[in-house]
Amino acid sequence: MFNKFHQFHIVQISPWPLIASFSIISILSSATIWNKINIIEPFLISIIITTSISYLWWKDVIKETKRQGFHQTKVINGLKIGIILFISSEVLFFASFFWSYFHRRVSPNIELGQFWPPIIINSFNPINIPLLNTIILLSSGVSITWSHHEIINNNSKKANLSLIITVILGIYFSLLQAIEYLEAEFSISDSTYGSTFFIATGFHGIHVIIGTSFLLICLIRNYKNEININHLIGFEAAAWYWHFVDVVWLFLYISIYWWGN
Repeated sequence: MFNKFHQFHIVQISPWPLIASFSIISILSSATIWNKINIIEPFLISIIITTSISYLWWKDVIKETKRQGFHQTKVINGLKIGIILFISSEVLFFASFFWSYFHRRVSPNIELGQFWPPIIINSFNPINIPLLNTIILLSSGVSITWSHHEIINNNSKKANLSLIITVILGIYFSLLQAIEYLEAEFSISDSTYGSTFFIATGFHGIHVIIGTSFLLICLIRNYKNEININHLIGFEAAAWYWHFVDVVWLFLYISIYWWGN
């Protein structure tokens, strides 16, 4: 009975979720300081600390599954439920931005001249960079699905190729969005249009960067043969997250760039 009981491994309680929460709060606080009194050092330190915590947290999770064999069926199901709940919370997060945008778009107030976009705003042409970014993200959704299929079929070479394509497309999207921001003829302080545009698209851009980093880690692990049909939860979580990013962008493009132009 004793030996039978010890066949089940128990994942140790991790300090990283709590520490990561405080580090993320420090990013928001230091960003406010940077905006108010133009001191950037606390923000950069917070970014470095959060990145280091993410690395250590990832390292521990990989060690649990690869070396210690702790990720059995119950743990894997818990991880799946966790990523589903996380993505669900992200859906609600972006829903607040869309709600704000739809409210202003349908009924612009008199301060905006009852026009949307406001007359003083020169909005982006939806068939230029926004349309290209839409094609890029849709293509990345195809390539990540291709990678998933190849991993299931135990074809590591094609899985690596499709993952590389996905990471490159994610980086390309971020660069194009940075160029778009630099070319913008309005700012976040230009009426409610500017604030809703930059907050919604900016947070989506942050999610693209996070998702690209997530996929890059999966690519490195796949090169080390750490991802296969029996160890797939990390890759599946990254793929689900990336598909979520794709869907959010489609709503952003249709509502803000196209309908809101």
